[in-house]
Amino acid sequence: MFNAAVALDVPATRLTENVDSVMFCLSKGLGAPVGSILAGAEEFIARARRNRKLFGGGMRQAGIIAAPGLLSLENVDRLAEDHENARELAERLAGVEGLDVQDPETNIVLVNTDGTGLTADEFLGVCEDAGVLGVEFDTHVARFCTHWDVDREAVAEAAERVAEAVEESA
Repeated sequence: MFNAAVALDVPATRLTENVDSVMFCLSKGLGAPVGSILAGAEEFIARARRNRKLFGGGMRQAGIIAAPGLLSLENVDRLAEDHENARELAERLAGVEGLDVQDPETNIVLVNTDGTGLTADEFLGVCEDAGVLGVEFDTHVARFCTHWDVDREAVAEAAERVAEAVEESA
């Protein structure tokens, strides 16, 4: 949600003004070690808490986790860095023969692998062997994501490793 708000240059409240509940993650992009927030009407939250308990969820003395979660909300503006890093990654990967890379709107980079002769799963296997992780999005589309722990130097290194891995797999 916050990545979309930053990319669209609108407050998050604008994206949620027509919904009755919202859930968002505080980790990765916002930098919290763990956690998500569920927001909605009081009755909805009461039902959600009850259902969580029915399924064995719950945590006592969660303040040690809640504190960094609250602080992570101050990191929303830095998500623009993740978007810049995604654009940099996309640009570098677009230079790899056989890869067709979409221009990212946020911190997600989609790479079509069809031109390499590899499926996304095969492509991601050679990437993982090179130390770069992604996920399969479709048969020939892989998804990479930039976040709090991925700086510009890591983007350059990842792109270089992917390029070498694709070249060696040819």
